[in-house]
Amino acid sequence: MNHDTTVPYSLRRLGTLMTAEPGHPLEVEGVLNPGTAWGPDGQLYLYPRIVAQGNVSRIARTRVIVQDGVPVGIERLGVVLAPDEGWEHGRQNAGVEDPRITFVEALGYHVMTYVAYGPLGPKPALAISHDTVNWRRLGPLHFAYQPELDTDLNLFPNKDIVFFPEPVTGPDGRAAIALLHRPMWDLDWLRPGEGARPPAGIDDDRPSIWIGYIDLEASRRTPAALTTVHSSSMIVAPEMAYETAKIGAGPAPLRVPEGWLILHHGVSGAVPKGFELAHGSKYAAGAILLDADDPRQMIGRTAEPLLEPETTDELHGTLGNVVFPTAIEKIGDRHFVFYGMADSSIGVAELERI
Repeated sequence: MNHDTTVPYSLRRLGTLMTAEPGHPLEVEGVLNPGTAWGPDGQLYLYPRIVAQGNVSRIARTRVIVQDGVPVGIERLGVVLAPDEGWEHGRQNAGVEDPRITFVEALGYHVMTYVAYGPLGPKPALAISHDTVNWRRLGPLHFAYQPELDTDLNLFPNKDIVFFPEPVTGPDGRAAIALLHRPMWDLDWLRPGEGARPPAGIDDDRPSIWIGYIDLEASRRTPAALTTVHSSSMIVAPEMAYETAKIGAGPAPLRVPEGWLILHHGVSGAVPKGFELAHGSKYAAGAILLDADDPRQMIGRTAEPLLEPETTDELHGTLGNVVFPTAIEKIGDRHFVFYGMADSSIGVAELERI
């Protein structure tokens, strides 16, 4: 299968949107991997992960400056989430990291997924907002037990979680809210000698993209229901040369004529242990198409990256050779992708149909 013929999209870089402010104590180790949201005032807001000394991450809020329909800069507005809860920090680590934000129209508010770097490593968590200013934590995600997996998904670190913007049909035939997530099976970092423990039926232990579902009606009754995920299954594993180490989802899925467009990152090169910085690895952006009616079905993927590290800001930083897409927004009739650059800056590219 020639995957490129089924994914008629490209990314065109436009430049660097945000860099760390010199002398800013909360940004001394970089700004990266943002979420985005449109405020009730009609303004677009960017939510970067900002990193203080000691790799302590917070989530900030900035207003995106748009000129002639193109994002060109930001205005800082402060911090909206910090690792203040006990489960968001350990004795020697702390962080709320890599926000992905989706406006779920069926619920009428924004859902932010983020990674809480707590005492047992990275765990996925949720916060919601009606005004894009104030964010209310719902707590960590919980994955319902599935006997067919022969494991408990809650045992494992999980990253790259992002919600679909509109309901889909779940495996049980009912309307559901879907999300993508990326479990990591290697437990050596926590218990030396334990090794990788993938679920039953999973022969490839490299981190891959999974889908899970949340009860729509329960979520309409109470936001707390958003934290319970059921019917998880792996849908996309590493396959291409730029994905040899692992893959993970990026921005919220975008509904396109072909189905659901997923921009993702593929990692090749060195495979670090645990959560060490992946020096020697290369992060590039690719694309996947999922079926509109059943997003468990992949219908296309790019054989080559849509965007890979080339510029100085992408090649050099806290972690060099990184292009890491995390948000996509429509401004006028154009779509713009916001992405982390070398774990130190934030870039913007235009998504174009070809």
